[in-house]
Amino acid sequence: QVQLVESGGGLVQPGGSLRLSCAASGSIFSISGMGWYRQAPGKQRELVATITAGGSTKYADSVRGRFTVSRDSAKNTVYLQMNSLKPEDTAVYYCAADVMPYSSGIYRTYWGQGTQVTVSS
Repeated sequence: QVQLVESGGGLVQPGGSLRLSCAASGSIFSISGMGWYRQAPGKQRELVATITAGGSTKYADSVRGRFTVSRDSAKNTVYLQMNSLKPEDTAVYYCAADVMPYSSGIYRTYWGQGTQVTVSS
C-alpha cells in the first residue's frame, strides 16, 4: 500500500504565504513525477505545479512566479511554497505522485486526501 499525506493548509490573508508538504509512504520502489492540483468549489480539479524526478518543473499560468514546487527524493516528499496568495487561490489542494510499488512493475498515480487553503481577510 502507498499513502500520500498532505499538511500545511490553513487560513491566510491576501498577500500572505503558506507552505504545503506531501509525504509518500508505504511499499515504494520508485517515484517519478510528483505534483499539486487544486479544486475550488463548483470548479474542476486543475493542475497547479508538477516536478519530475530530475527536477524539471511545470506551473499553471495563474501561479507562475508566485508558487514554487520542490521535492526531497530521499524523503519521498513534495513541497509547494505559495507566496503572494490571492483569494482566487482558495481551494482544496491535492498532491499526486506516480509511484511504482514493490509489488508492481508499473507506475500508477496516487492521490492525497487534500488540504484546504483559504485566502481571505
